[in-house]
Amino acid sequence: MIVPSSLQTTDAVRRDLVPAGDYYMKVVKQGQTMRILDVEGNQAADTLFYNANDPSERYSAIDTIREQGNVYLSTGTKLLSDVGNVMLEIVADTCGRHDTLGGACATESNTVRYSLDKKCMHACRDSWLLAVTENEQFGMNKRDITHNINFFMNVPITETGGLTFEDGISGAGKYVELKAHMDVIVLLSNCPQLNNPCNAYNPTPVEVLVWDQ
Repeated sequence: MIVPSSLQTTDAVRRDLVPAGDYYMKVVKQGQTMRILDVEGNQAADTLFYNANDPSERYSAIDTIREQGNVYLSTGTKLLSDVGNVMLEIVADTCGRHDTLGGACATESNTVRYSLDKKCMHACRDSWLLAVTENEQFGMNKRDITHNINFFMNVPITETGGLTFEDGISGAGKYVELKAHMDVIVLLSNCPQLNNPCNAYNPTPVEVLVWDQ
């Protein structure tokens, strides 16, 4: 559901530009609102969420889908953890739909989906592994890489129950905003994917903004 935000960018307490292929790993406090902004359009932001006070509690696609009865995420969706707690809620969205089934690209999946010579290409899982390695203060490792959300990514479900990766439905300047219901670690990979049309074969930056409200 398309719902614009009333927040002003000039009031944001933090703004970070995340280049394509790079990662973002920071804590958003309970009560804060974060915006993921699709700067140039049709970019996929593969994102994981963890309880900042206990990272063993993390976002669960299964619980979120079951409780809301919808495989697509948009305004009003409550993002649930693997123990059933509300982690964040989408409070504004100008894109209208986000994927939580397609998973993230990896060197292995690039090989299976595309060809053997794609294995060496950088992938979102690489970015996440680099992030947890470079941010030892969170006490996380590769075993903590689990379910993710693909913000701005278009992964329709076919009539036979399959998934397809299609052209993005986002555009330059579109965004999604989430209100934190607990202190959360946000681990975002700005997808470097060059092999499918979700970002028009042209990875571009996203921006993450945070407000104290």
